Amino acid sequence: MARDGARTELIGRRDECQVLDDLLAQVRAGRSGVLVLRGEAGIGKTELLNHLLDRAAGCRIVRAAGVQSEMELSYAGLHQLCAPLLSHLDGLPEPQRNALRTAFGMEVGDAPDRFLVGLATLSLLAAAVGDEPLLCLVDDAQWLDRVSAQTLGFVARRLLAESVLLVLAVRDSGSREVLADLPELPVRGLNERDSRKLLDSVVSGPLDQRVRDRIVAETRGNPLALVELPRGLTLLEMAGGFGAPETRPLSSQIETGFLRRIRSLPAETQQLLLIAATEPVGDVSLLRHAAERLGIDVDSAATQAEASGLLTLGAWVRFRHPLVRSAAYRATGFEERRRVHRALAESIDATLYPERRVWHLASATTGPDEAVAAELEGSAGTAHARGGIAAAAGFLHRATELTPDPVRRGARALAAARAKYQAGAFETARELVDAAELSPLDEVGTGRATLLRGQITSAAKSASAGLPLLLEAAKQLQPFDSALAGQTYRDAIYAALTAGRLANGGVRDVAEAVLSTLGQEDSASREDLLLTGLARVITEGYPVGAPILMDAVAAFRTENLSREYGLGWLPLACRMAHSIWDFSAWSDLSAQLVGLARGNGALAVLPSALLLRLSNRVFAGDLRGAASLAVEANAIGEATGSSFFAHYGALVVEPFRGRESTTRQAIETLTHDRLLRGEGKVTTATQWATAVLCNGLGRYEEAYASAERGCENPQELGLSLQSRVELVEAAVRLGRPERAVDAVRTIEEMAQVSGTPWALGISAATRALVSEGEAADVLHRQAIERLDTAGTLMDSARARLRYGEWLRSEQRRADARTLLSEAHKMLGEAGAEAFAERARRELQAAGVKVSARTSTAPAVLTAKEVEIARLAQGGFTNPEIGARLFLSPHTVEWHLRKVFAKLGISSRKEIGSMQLDAMAITS
Repeated sequence: MARDGARTELIGRRDECQVLDDLLAQVRAGRSGVLVLRGEAGIGKTELLNHLLDRAAGCRIVRAAGVQSEMELSYAGLHQLCAPLLSHLDGLPEPQRNALRTAFGMEVGDAPDRFLVGLATLSLLAAAVGDEPLLCLVDDAQWLDRVSAQTLGFVARRLLAESVLLVLAVRDSGSREVLADLPELPVRGLNERDSRKLLDSVVSGPLDQRVRDRIVAETRGNPLALVELPRGLTLLEMAGGFGAPETRPLSSQIETGFLRRIRSLPAETQQLLLIAATEPVGDVSLLRHAAERLGIDVDSAATQAEASGLLTLGAWVRFRHPLVRSAAYRATGFEERRRVHRALAESIDATLYPERRVWHLASATTGPDEAVAAELEGSAGTAHARGGIAAAAGFLHRATELTPDPVRRGARALAAARAKYQAGAFETARELVDAAELSPLDEVGTGRATLLRGQITSAAKSASAGLPLLLEAAKQLQPFDSALAGQTYRDAIYAALTAGRLANGGVRDVAEAVLSTLGQEDSASREDLLLTGLARVITEGYPVGAPILMDAVAAFRTENLSREYGLGWLPLACRMAHSIWDFSAWSDLSAQLVGLARGNGALAVLPSALLLRLSNRVFAGDLRGAASLAVEANAIGEATGSSFFAHYGALVVEPFRGRESTTRQAIETLTHDRLLRGEGKVTTATQWATAVLCNGLGRYEEAYASAERGCENPQELGLSLQSRVELVEAAVRLGRPERAVDAVRTIEEMAQVSGTPWALGISAATRALVSEGEAADVLHRQAIERLDTAGTLMDSARARLRYGEWLRSEQRRADARTLLSEAHKMLGEAGAEAFAERARRELQAAGVKVSARTSTAPAVLTAKEVEIARLAQGGFTNPEIGARLFLSPHTVEWHLRKVFAKLGISSRKEIGSMQLDAMAITS
């Protein structure tokens, strides 16, 4: 796009330039900025990036550009942007450093979680700032490989106080999915006056007024079209407007103009442009080597290419515009392109860039070739290990096409289908499974094909739609790959438990399938015991299955588990520990699961691990610890674009705090979430939460109705069992103990089987509520003793409250005061405000004057500020806090400065003695 005179002002872009200048000023002042420039091809996005470059004195600059032919190479765009900053890698926390090094192919390791790569990128950009702001410019972001685009979107949403400016130029036709919700500046066409001004600046000869009017009208203010289209007009057309009207899209017209200019160049110059278009890295040395292999006089061809204005050769090869690149690739036939791909494959150093080399080699191959297919398969494994699932899928897909042997072709098609499924390309994955099944597959291959069909169907449609296929796959795999079969049963039964009451019998179908396939319990592994025990609970009842579950849970506690195994099996083991009332095992296993997920950066598992752990902490009476875990889960949810974690965390914590508005908000959101519709466990959880809330607030009719609905599907275990406890309390407080009898009996039966202090304590507590006289007194005391032993302090405090209420009703006021005082203190310290208030009212009725609990500090801190302050209080450094909450250390410091200002303090030491929860703003 032409400039008005010197490189000082773009014609017709004053407003857009002012926005960019303001962002630069903001970054120089210590804040960060993000902007997406969106517009059609040729509209001037690149020139606006150049405007930033002109104004960026005193800033460090890194650049990248998406290239269409690189979209299959995962992390290629991100590596291009971050390469100049890699000297700062050593300063990153080890998990982040390893994730980025693996993603960039600098070391071999387990595939890094893409969100951990995102956090590492955020930390790397922040570390690179130093004394100069950092300017990150990305052109043609619509052609970034998917994982690079996702990573940059993640980073963009976390930038706050790092002095980093990230500006991405995106063509209008590109998908809005990855860069959605980022600040955006639409770049539109120039007005008529500026269009004429720009056109006049590039036309040197006479131009008929009618031709001028037509060009201005047809180009619709597109600067590149205004500059380029006149180049294709003959003198006759310019003077009189004689010529056929153009009906093609504007971008096609511009590209055709470039194509015409390319074809007017000498043959060797055209070849050089083709090489540059085919290898998008922009490496001048590689361009030269490939050209020399093809016998091109490089110096002469390069001189002609630069003189044409279509390409510049400096430190890197740069095309004037992406449409020049596509025109250069189209300018020659297939055979010439194949020759160039082969020359590039032979010129690339296989030790440094094996994936690029084999991709060019595959593009140069026209028929079946096992050697090339094997190289592609090997590169797919390397790409997958770096977390480049999309790249692995592309390599395997091409390997399948080049494989001559039908047996190997089937196996590679299945591998390609699995990679495509993992990358979210469900339709292509299904087509590859179809292709695999046309090849001769062995029994394991057939089972894996069925498994993939089930997984694809579950992801693309619903869990219930995929369940029959998953079960069929598990049965097919059991005789040949029992480990994979067990994992398939595990995933199926976990999904069916979540679907719960609306799963059309799915959970029972899975349970029966497990029992028909797995061996006897006396010789089973702990995984088989876990699945068999759960299946027997579902099909034959709690007394039959729970003892098997107890053995399984005990076996999972006996040793440290490997990363993959623990992350796969511990979520179900935790749920089962809760369901057999083994609080000690639940505490240990949930802590181990969170530790594994955090330590390995397994962000796909960490949110659910945090939710399992925070539920455990709620029953332990540690609402502050649970709230801290909820903030961490919410931070991951924000990073991954999911609000579920925040709302589910609130659903578990807020009812015990007695905070009705936040509880109702969580219930409303989860109930109406389109992705959760049909999952019965959500219904059970929301009804249990309502029952807890209303029991705390003394609204027992509502509590009873909700608890009754929460008990409707006992096969879900977990909160369905807990709903019975809430039902008993509500029924007795309503004076209807007869309605609680069945629930009490069920709890007692479970306690007899489990025999844990928690189960026996809850059994005694609920039986006490429907008993009278000495029997009730003994049971209340037994409940408190056993719940104290179990470590379930929330239940223990509530047991004291219920005992105190009963003692007062028995006119034993002195004894009541003792128990109610203990309950009031324990519940208040735990943060269970509504239950503590209930205890206070009972104490007043027993003749003890207790002031209502009031906050001694103003509510001034947000939830995020409270959590950052709490972690600082616990001795965490800024990088450690940032890693926990997906923030850069600079942003953590910015939040801490706000905390210091609000609290009137000046250092971390002064946070140490503060009651931070009392300062939190509540909704």
